[in-house]
Amino acid sequence: MRAMTYRGPYDIRVEEKDIPRIEHPNDAIVRVTTAAICGSDLHLYHGLMPDTRVGSTFGHEFVGVVHEVGPSVRDLAVGDRVMVPFNIYCGTCFFCARGLYSNCHNVNPNATAAGGIYGYSHTTGGYDGGQAEYVRVPFADVGPAIVPDWMDEEDAVLCTDALATGYFGAQLADIAEGDVVVVFGAGPVGLFAARSAWLMGAGRVIVVDHVEDRLAKARSFAHAETYDFTRHKDIVVELKRATGMLGADRVIDAVGAEADGNLLQHVTGTRLKLQGGSPIALNWAIDTARKGGTLSVMGVYGPVPTAVRFGDAMNKGLTLRANQTPVKRQWPRLFEHMRNGYLKPNDVVTHRIPLEHIAEGYHMFSAKLDGCIKPLVVPGTA
Repeated sequence: MRAMTYRGPYDIRVEEKDIPRIEHPNDAIVRVTTAAICGSDLHLYHGLMPDTRVGSTFGHEFVGVVHEVGPSVRDLAVGDRVMVPFNIYCGTCFFCARGLYSNCHNVNPNATAAGGIYGYSHTTGGYDGGQAEYVRVPFADVGPAIVPDWMDEEDAVLCTDALATGYFGAQLADIAEGDVVVVFGAGPVGLFAARSAWLMGAGRVIVVDHVEDRLAKARSFAHAETYDFTRHKDIVVELKRATGMLGADRVIDAVGAEADGNLLQHVTGTRLKLQGGSPIALNWAIDTARKGGTLSVMGVYGPVPTAVRFGDAMNKGLTLRANQTPVKRQWPRLFEHMRNGYLKPNDVVTHRIPLEHIAEGYHMFSAKLDGCIKPLVVPGTA
C-alpha cells in the first residue's frame, strides 16, 4: 500500500509499506477513504514529540471501509463504513469502565498517563495511523462505529477527533449560563470549542489567535469576538480590559505545545528533549481567567515538563481540568446537534489533498499558506 512515512523533522514522504495484517483476533483492517491532518500532527512533523520513529505513519483522524476482520470480531463486517475514534482502548479496564477511554490501561506500555493513539509516536503506543491506504484497528468491537446513513463522510472524519475534542474542551470548562468564555487558538479544535460554548450556555465567546484567516472563520463559524494577539502589546491586559478587569469565567487552551514552534522550544524540545513545547498559550490562559474561574486544557502537550505558572493558578483559586478526549463518549450528543442542524463540521474544511501530495499538504498547513485551516487527505484507493 501507499502510506505517509516520517523520515525526520519536516521530512515526510509517501512510500510503499506492507498492508497491515490481523495481529489479534479482535483486530480489523480498514481501507481508508478519508483522513485528515490535525494540528497536533504538526508537533510530530516539527520533531517536538519524543520517540517519533523513522518509518512511522501519522494520522489519527480517519474513516473507511472494513477490509478484513479477525475471528473474534462480532460487531463489524467486511464492507461496513466505519468512523474510528483516535483513542485506542480496550473497553474493560478500570479507566474504560469509567468512560476514560483516552486513559486506557492496556494499550500503551510506554506511558503512565496517555492511552493509545493512532499515528502519534511510541509515547502513545507506537501504532501506525490512517494517513495511508489501509490501517490496522485494534479492539474493533470497542472503538469503531458504523457511520450513520445520514452523515456525510467529511463530517464523520471530523467527529473522530477535531469536533469531539473541541466539544470536550467546552465540557471541561464547565460553562454556566451567561459565562464569558475565552478560547486560545482558532484552529479547528478552537473553532469547535468556541461554537460548542454557545451550545452550553455561554453569554460571550472570545477567540484569540494571530492568523487572520482563522480569526475570520471564528467570526463566521463560531460567531465569536476575535483578538489578534500580535496587534496588542499585552494580550492578557487587553482581555482583562474587555472583561471589566475581572478576567474570563472560563478559559480554553486549544493551542497546546505551540505547533508553529519558537527558537527556544526547538532547542530544548527537538535537540535536548527537555520539554514538550512552549507554555505561552497556557500561561496566557492562566493569567486571563478570573479568580475562581475554570481553565480547560485539551491542547496537546508533550510527556515532559513545561514552565507553567502553576503558582499563579493556585493563588487565583483556578479549577484546572484537562485530558485527551474520550472521543466516543461525545458522539451521542454531537450526533444529536448535527442532526438538528446546530453543527456542520465540514464547514471548517478548506483543503482536500491527495495522499500522494501529503508532504505539500503538511508544508501548507504548517506554514499556514493559502488560508489552510483544516486539510483532509484522500488516499484514492479503488
